Amino acid sequence: MKYSKSLFLLPLLQVSPAAADYADNAVDSINKLNNKWYDANTGLWDKLWWQSANMITAIAKLGSHDGDFKKTASDIVANTYAKAPGTNGGKWTNNFYDDEGWWALGWIASYDMTGDAKYLDTAKSIFEDMTGGWTTPCNGGIWWDKEKTYISAISNELFLSVAAHLANRVSNDKQNYIHWAQAEWDWFSNSGIINGENTVNDGIDKGTCKNNGKTVFTYNQGVVLGGLAELAKATGDNKYIDSAKAIANGAIKKLSVDGILTEWGGVEEDVTLAQFKGVFVRGLAALSDEAPDQSFADYLKKNADTIWSKDRDNEGIFGPRWQGPLGTPNAASHASGIDLLVAAAQA
Repeated sequence: MKYSKSLFLLPLLQVSPAAADYADNAVDSINKLNNKWYDANTGLWDKLWWQSANMITAIAKLGSHDGDFKKTASDIVANTYAKAPGTNGGKWTNNFYDDEGWWALGWIASYDMTGDAKYLDTAKSIFEDMTGGWTTPCNGGIWWDKEKTYISAISNELFLSVAAHLANRVSNDKQNYIHWAQAEWDWFSNSGIINGENTVNDGIDKGTCKNNGKTVFTYNQGVVLGGLAELAKATGDNKYIDSAKAIANGAIKKLSVDGILTEWGGVEEDVTLAQFKGVFVRGLAALSDEAPDQSFADYLKKNADTIWSKDRDNEGIFGPRWQGPLGTPNAASHASGIDLLVAAAQA
């Protein structure tokens, strides 16, 4: 059975786009996401796995920000928590450490919103599985997959971020999580994966243990920002903020066209790439929250204003190119737009 309008919906806000604030627009957009793509029987959106974890994160973050939306968000989160493992052999873990990291962050965001310890315990369990990937031949870092085929930036950034988030939420094991987060950052920052433009390439060559020079995707610039912000909070050391701001500024410079975030890595309509820009702005919002910077807030608001005016179809669904023209919208491109509205609301 597909998602029913009677489930998990707030009344649509009767305000014009020009008058509505970013949180109002995000609620409206989540209603549209759920009505079009959410399957209440599986807890997933459009049968997507790791993207659904990102959607849970966006919904939980809005629930934490907007008290009127919290009950709705909590119901969605609870349903996905109960139903989604049934599509994956009853587990949150699989063969890919990045998939695991996305779900861990989603359940941490859900814990932040609800205070329900089961979500935090699930994130802890997922992270424990991720530590099994710390076996690369490059003196640190984790693999992208359990088949050990690739050392990706994203799996390592997620490892850093999950560890740092847990350090700030699991007081009786804080030092262990700080140890893992610092070990990851020490390796990552010295691996060469951050290039001379202060942006992050896609991975490390497992033979040479050097930067493979592959695409600078937006999401590889975003997860690290949230991880470093959490690590700065856990340790009180602002050197992590300085590193995060350097990457954020490098990414904004390289990946913006007329001030609007742009993906250069391939066909933006792809349901993988379409999710990436939302990940970046979520990380930028986390950094801005920990270390306020007006330029970051202005960037998020400008992008949110642009997507609202130039990148929605007749149903109000966001396409993959925030500055337009519209392109072909999909569940991931719409969810990425929700991330942007939530980030702008937080800013």
